[in-house]
Amino acid sequence: MIVIAHLSDVHIDGGSRAADRTRAVMAYLDDLPYDLDAVLVSGDVADTGAPAEYEEARALLASRHPTVICPGNHDDRIAFRRVLLEEEEPSGLPVDRVLRAEGFVLAVCDSSVPGEDHGLLTESTVAWLDGVLADTPYEVPVLVAFHHPPVPLHTPYVDGIRQFGEERLAELAGRHPHLRAFLCGHAHTAAATTFAGRPLLVAPGVVSTIRLPWESATGPDHHVHLDEPPAVAFHVLGDDGRLTTHYRVVTGRR
Repeated sequence: MIVIAHLSDVHIDGGSRAADRTRAVMAYLDDLPYDLDAVLVSGDVADTGAPAEYEEARALLASRHPTVICPGNHDDRIAFRRVLLEEEEPSGLPVDRVLRAEGFVLAVCDSSVPGEDHGLLTESTVAWLDGVLADTPYEVPVLVAFHHPPVPLHTPYVDGIRQFGEERLAELAGRHPHLRAFLCGHAHTAAATTFAGRPLLVAPGVVSTIRLPWESATGPDHHVHLDEPPAVAFHVLGDDGRLTTHYRVVTGRR
């Protein structure tokens, strides 16, 4: 059995609220009696992309479990690379990373577009992902992660800044049957749908929860809910090859 914890949208901003919520989630994961196979943080690590925010995030996201982090639309690639990845001469190229572990591969793509809120995988990222999949034996399942969902989730604010150009990703998926699922964040709500014939599993937001259109009588300008506790997803690959996702609310504060 393979277990991957998935959190997203921590939005570290130098304040205590985001830090406390992130600390609670990471403490929950580190206190588990089980060694996780991976922890995925799918973007919007910093709130403004300032180096000091990444310094704080680096400490908060430190874990005893293997951890992979990708940027979101609030992140700055150069600061992300310099502080989180400890690159001495960071570039502004997409931050694409892969974790090859026992029994699975986690390919983490950068869907951010510098200076914009919507998402798009560059041609270089699509080619990189194609190479990762081609280099992975068909019997090994591959999970592909990024920040922006490539389909509408029926949340108007998020749908307007989702990942576009998704037809290239769908075409790639059609050529690689061992691509088992897509994982993302950005929406600040736990959600599950499909894309390119695979599960598309959305992590809840740590810093806040988005109100769905039918939950708010005050209109789209009041879509952010700050009172709901942070939450995390667990993606489980069973010995039978079945993928199951559980969502857990984290109520403790540390």
